[in-house]
This record gives sequence, structure tokens and C-alpha cells, in this order.
Amino acid sequence: MSDSPKITEEIIKALTELLYGMRYGTITIIVQDGKIIQMDKTEKHRL
Repeated sequence: MSDSPKITEEIIKALTELLYGMRYGTITIIVQDGKIIQMDKTEKHRL
């Protein structure tokens, strides 16, 4: 596949930062035309 998506160091760094310190929650990756265009983080705080 010559058109396979490229996972760059920038994407890996952004995802790592989103995951750092997260205990409960979700990370949603939005893909358009085979490319990651957005990452959303929803974090839950449990008492």
C-alpha cells in the first residue's frame, strides 16, 4: 500500500501527552481521507 497513513513522531508525541497521567477516560482519534486530523481527550475523575 503506497497510500498507507504515516504515523509521524509529532502524532506519537501528541498521543503520549494525552495519555500521560490519565487514569480514566477516552481518547478519540478522528480520521479524514486516511489521515489523523484531530484527537480528543475526555477524562473522568472518580471520587
